Amino acid sequence: MVRYDRTVIEFTEWAREILARTHEAARRFNPRATVRLGRSGSGVEFALTDEPRETDRLIRGEGFELLVEEGLEGVVDVVEPHDRLILRPPGQAERSGRPLP
Repeated sequence: MVRYDRTVIEFTEWAREILARTHEAARRFNPRATVRLGRSGSGVEFALTDEPRETDRLIRGEGFELLVEEGLEGVVDVVEPHDRLILRPPGQAERSGRPLP
């Protein structure tokens, strides 16, 4: 579990892998690019950006950095199709497992 100020963000192993691959690929094209987790009209969204917002908090993981909008908390997880990142509510027991080949 990673704590930054009052923000609590956890990551499943699969989410860490996806974030590390995304971070590495994005940095090849733009050394300032990183993934941002922020609120959207339909809940939250993960998007690439090279400009943090004033209320973003930087979380450094193994092989990646994630900007998180202040006040968001939960578990970053992955669902199919296409290895889509999601934010599960804090304390939710459901976790995705990496699918078998």
